[in-house]
Formats: sequence, structure tokens, C-alpha cells
Amino acid sequence: MDDTDRALLTALQDDATQAYAALAKGVGLSSGAAHERVRKLRERGVIRRTTIDVDPAAVDRGVLAFVMLQANAWMGDQSTHDALTAIPEVQEAHIIAGPASLLVKIRTSTPEHLQAVLRRLFDIDGVTGTQTIVVLESFFERPLSLVAPEASR
Repeated sequence: MDDTDRALLTALQDDATQAYAALAKGVGLSSGAAHERVRKLRERGVIRRTTIDVDPAAVDRGVLAFVMLQANAWMGDQSTHDALTAIPEVQEAHIIAGPASLLVKIRTSTPEHLQAVLRRLFDIDGVTGTQTIVVLESFFERPLSLVAPEASR
């Protein structure tokens, strides 16, 4: 991946709906060259999907929590994956090292709704406890930084 690919990805993260002509102009390529590079980035799996950024509060999902799940067994198997994906309020799930086995990001409408989701997490085989951090306010959330690794040192 070169600096042009990084520039394309940064521009697409900012606005994935822009026309290839505008995208190309912003990175100094022809429309055809920009289109071809984006196609190759998709084929290589660098671009996993194209989506939109929805304001959670505007769709009644204003409660954000991060939950660490403690367990009495390894939680990195397919049954845990399936159990977590069956809970629509779980936006992300990560196997972690440290005081817990999993870290999940949850968005709900109310604290009571969050409590109901926590009960569902306790129903997952192997889960023995949780630690929940409720976010009061988010300073920012940003897309992945694509600055070349050597440039960030």
C-alpha cells in the first residue's frame, strides 16, 4: 500500500459517496485510475464494506457502554461468537488479554435496556461476571488513521 492508496482510503472514510472524479482530483489521479485502485483495495479486503455513520442518539441508541466479560473457559469459539452476534445491541466484540476474556461495545436506548442486555450476556455459556463502563459523553470517534507508519514517529 502506498501513499496514494492511503489518501484514497482517507478520502473515502470522510465521504464514501463522492464521485470517482472528485475522489481522483483530490489525490491527483484520473477517474479511471482512482476507480481501479479502489477496486483493487476491495479485492484485497482492505476496504471491507461501505457504510454510513448514523447518530446513535437520533435513532434512540444514546446509551453507550463497554462491558468486560469474565469467564471460566476460553471464549474465542464459534458458540460465543454466535451468542454475541445474536444480541443486536452488541456493536463490537473483542477477545482480550487482561482481567477479562472479552470486551464488548453496546448501544441501547435506556439504562433499563442496558440492564436487559447485561442479563443476556450472563446467559452465554462460560460467562461468570461483567464489568460495565457507561459512557457519559464522547469527545470524538474517528476513522482509522492512515498516516504511513514511518510518518507518525
